[in-house]
Amino acid sequence: MNNLTFGNDRYQYYETICSGSPAGRMNDGRLFAGTAGVHIHMTNSRLTDPEVLELRFPVLLEDFHIREGSAGRGRFPGGDGTVRTIRFLERMDCAILSSHRDRPPFGLEGGGAGQPGSTTVRRGEGGIETLKACDQTLLEADDAVIVTTPTPGGIGR
Repeated sequence: MNNLTFGNDRYQYYETICSGSPAGRMNDGRLFAGTAGVHIHMTNSRLTDPEVLELRFPVLLEDFHIREGSAGRGRFPGGDGTVRTIRFLERMDCAILSSHRDRPPFGLEGGGAGQPGSTTVRRGEGGIETLKACDQTLLEADDAVIVTTPTPGGIGR
């Protein structure tokens, strides 16, 4: 789970950013590959459509794409994660609540590990700041937050 919140006295927003689902085993023992860019640990949740996000909040969704090739390899690979970049048009407080920033999710039965995630802030004046897994910061107009989701490991050689 990658939980991103931002707001000020006028606006408040909370979103859970999807990643990839892990490879797994069915109840009957059959293995299956993971799926790219899906929510797996949050029920009844989805991202706000870009047009609605930009209409209701002073932000621009600059980028949202699948991290192709980012999941753990294996006979049954994990699902690829995502990268999401939101640029702010006015001053906001921002917080991230996430995991797997300093170590990758492991694979099973000889499958490869996934890749760790990151949350960075691209400052309007050009600086880059890396946030911790659970962190907060103040964003000025023209700053952007880039959430790169961690990806699951694969199963089998």
